Amino acid sequence: MSVTHSPETHALLIARIPTVTGRELHEWFDALEMGPGLSRCSERTNWLADEYNLTHGYAQAIVQEYDRRRRNRSVVPQQRR
Repeated sequence: MSVTHSPETHALLIARIPTVTGRELHEWFDALEMGPGLSRCSERTNWLADEYNLTHGYAQAIVQEYDRRRRNRSVVPQQRR
């Protein structure tokens, strides 16, 4: 079962990640990119939590933020005519 945090809870978790984990968000994104090629959010969340001894909530927030930022990067603005 996948649980999505509210936007407020997600923002609080993301803000606390460096303090709680001792790593910056970009370091977690690097870990996801260098990790196994798992496609499902739940698989990547479980891998991150197990591999780095994170709580499921923080692991899920990292994966969701990573996916959100990747989606935003892939959006190409349309050219004006």
